[in-house]
Amino acid sequence: MSAKRKVAELLGAAGIEINGDRPWDLQVHDERLYRRVLAEGSLGAGESYMDGWWDVEQFDEFFTRIQGARIDRKLRSLPMLYQILLSRLGNRQSRRRSKQVAEQHYDLSNHLYEAMLGPTMQYTCAYYGREGEETTLDEAQRAKLALVARKLHLEPGMRVLELGGGFGELARYLAAEHDCEVVSYNISRQQVGYARQICQGLPVDIRLQDYREAARDATEFDRVVSIGLMEHVGPKNYRGFFELAKSRLKAGGLALVHTIGGNDSRTTADPWITRYIFPGGVIPSEAQLTHAKEGLFVLEDWHNFGPDYDRTLMAWEANFLAAWPELKVSEGLDERFYRMWRYYLNSSAGGFRARGLNLWQMVFSQGDVPRYVPVR
Repeated sequence: MSAKRKVAELLGAAGIEINGDRPWDLQVHDERLYRRVLAEGSLGAGESYMDGWWDVEQFDEFFTRIQGARIDRKLRSLPMLYQILLSRLGNRQSRRRSKQVAEQHYDLSNHLYEAMLGPTMQYTCAYYGREGEETTLDEAQRAKLALVARKLHLEPGMRVLELGGGFGELARYLAAEHDCEVVSYNISRQQVGYARQICQGLPVDIRLQDYREAARDATEFDRVVSIGLMEHVGPKNYRGFFELAKSRLKAGGLALVHTIGGNDSRTTADPWITRYIFPGGVIPSEAQLTHAKEGLFVLEDWHNFGPDYDRTLMAWEANFLAAWPELKVSEGLDERFYRMWRYYLNSSAGGFRARGLNLWQMVFSQGDVPRYVPVR
């Protein structure tokens, strides 16, 4: 069977045609694509798109169909097998390696993120609430912050430990709106600089340190919160993460973890995502997280609003596309970056829309809370 015929067969299982007339059909510009995809899997597919070898009009729907048909599982390439081998031999999320994702992804220009994320600078899933409601990205991100605060049942004067602080908006919000003291750990210099600026004058301590450094501080906290860090922690470190959270939590305290979650346990990520977007990132599964917290925490609440990440990513792409004419000049970005960034946003949205990816918020206690009342 020819490479083209094999690829056509795979795409056909997802309802996609080569050079078809539907908006999600693949438009091929270079016939070398077929052999490259079969030889290199998702890495070859992503890089060939960046090279301009193919296009799709409705990118998000293309990826929804691809991931819904689980075509990635049928393309077990050498790069994927190599990533799996590396993950088994070593800890790809060690302190030294963890800095790579900060330098490669999070330390990109703040102007790029301001244009894409909007005023709240929240680089995690927004909370849109009920289906069909007319809600802007900014409103949904503020609703997410309020949801986190409600789930933590905050009281004025509480001390909050934040592991993985992003651009600082959650820390600012908890201090300004809920009268809490916050200590936040983050290894991205760009994000830390931004966070310190917006938190000036508030009882917020933004530390340019790996989250594991919190183990060196004997301070106990009323609450521990982690938004969007667990995707970078890595399977070999999940247990250590929960041990750290427990060691810093006062009696009667609560911990909240907000993370992307997968339906299958994995030790490595998609090779294209690993190379170009999140080096060392791994999406945890239910089994991996519940096993890691065993004997340490009681799981009080588990909330999945993964479909909201689809809407969030599509809103980010709309902002990115609107700002692109200015960004490519002011930031010196080229067509290859443009195609890479769109591939990243749309492939991620497809994963959530196909329900291969979820967004979980989990609330934990140490078993010393008489009754936790879930909120939505």
